[in-house]
Amino acid sequence: MTPPVTVDASIRPLREDDIPAADRVVRLAFGTFLGLPDPSAAMADTDYVRTRWLANPSAAFVAEAGGEVVGSNFATNWGSVGFFGPLTIRPDYWDRGLGSRLMEPIVECFERWGSTSAGLYTFAQSLKHVGLYQKFGFWPRFLTAIMKKPVEPCGDHVEWTRLSGLTEAERPSLLEACRQLTSSIYDGLDVGVDIRAVLEQQLGEVVLLWNGGVQPQLAGLAVCHCGPRTEAGTGNCYIKFGAVRSGPSAATDFRRLLSACDALASERQLTTIVAGANMARHEGYQCMLERGFRAVTLGVTMHRANEPGYNRPGVYLIDDWR
Repeated sequence: MTPPVTVDASIRPLREDDIPAADRVVRLAFGTFLGLPDPSAAMADTDYVRTRWLANPSAAFVAEAGGEVVGSNFATNWGSVGFFGPLTIRPDYWDRGLGSRLMEPIVECFERWGSTSAGLYTFAQSLKHVGLYQKFGFWPRFLTAIMKKPVEPCGDHVEWTRLSGLTEAERPSLLEACRQLTSSIYDGLDVGVDIRAVLEQQLGEVVLLWNGGVQPQLAGLAVCHCGPRTEAGTGNCYIKFGAVRSGPSAATDFRRLLSACDALASERQLTTIVAGANMARHEGYQCMLERGFRAVTLGVTMHRANEPGYNRPGVYLIDDWR
């Protein structure tokens, strides 16, 4: 077998002035892999590079060769959970060892953060992608469906609020309530970085779902990107993360959370809701099918040390680790 042709490149943190070039590489790489007529037009007006760099500049990396950005990778810190992507290389630099080199700082991030669960989402049909990540101890575990449905408010009265509507003084206690809810699902799970990104970058909204009573309790939350220049794109409400508290009312609360997201999308005059469903969380996936979601893409999540994380029956949670 002919050894791969290596390239003289440096791996370094992504700087703000790298963002346009890194964004072009992401689109070109995905568009080429998917066989699009114009690869550079892939992903339309969604934005993965600027949003993720702003969320955590210390966890964004580029490969530079010949004075040009030719690849990038991003890590996300959800408390005890870490994931990464998109990892992309400019097509003329494919199969030259840059993918492995861009994995090295990501693994270092997970070690530094003390991530007890770490993984990624990738193309299930790509032996090359699966093989690369296996070299770093990530193993394919679960199919994950990227699902869509038309925005169709069901008319149910659901008690929910917008995190953006709270005062600066009120937000810390709500962020702590969100952390406590997610940590009850998986010890240390904390999506605060994405909650803050939505608020600070004005990417959409954080939906807060409540149980009734004299002292209402947080029952669920959904981190939603809305419209262009976010991870959603024009016309879309993308539920990047959504979860309800586990327990006897979880199924009912999950349906209520979906209704609240429908209401948000309707208010924003969006037409489509996009959400990821890991099939190991069967009840939630089935609930989404019942609500009209249909799979448009299937991928596979790969997990470090082959551990399942929070992907188990009884967990009603939306994500896709893209």
